[in-house]
Amino acid sequence: MQGYNEIEANELFDMMANEKLLLVDVRNDDEVARGMISGAQHLPLAMVPVKFESLNSDQALVFYCHSGIRSAQAAAFVASKGRRQVFNLRGGVLAWGKAGYSFQPKG
Repeated sequence: MQGYNEIEANELFDMMANEKLLLVDVRNDDEVARGMISGAQHLPLAMVPVKFESLNSDQALVFYCHSGIRSAQAAAFVASKGRRQVFNLRGGVLAWGKAGYSFQPKG
């Protein structure tokens, strides 16, 4: 069992509008420099095990990356530690952009 849920770009967009969530971009610095989903925090995949404790809250936790593979690894790791309400953006920023949603510069 993977312990997390896959969500589509439109589902993430709705979640962002209707509930508090923790949105985490696990891409590398050079990828993030091209833009992020609004409201996301940057935590490279390699740092997820080190910073795991900072991801503990009651809010839904959504990971994303370029295509959804690295973020699935992050989601699986965090879910394996007992964190509930963990999601992976299926297709990553590729799917987000293809759905017509915008990006913002890393702040």
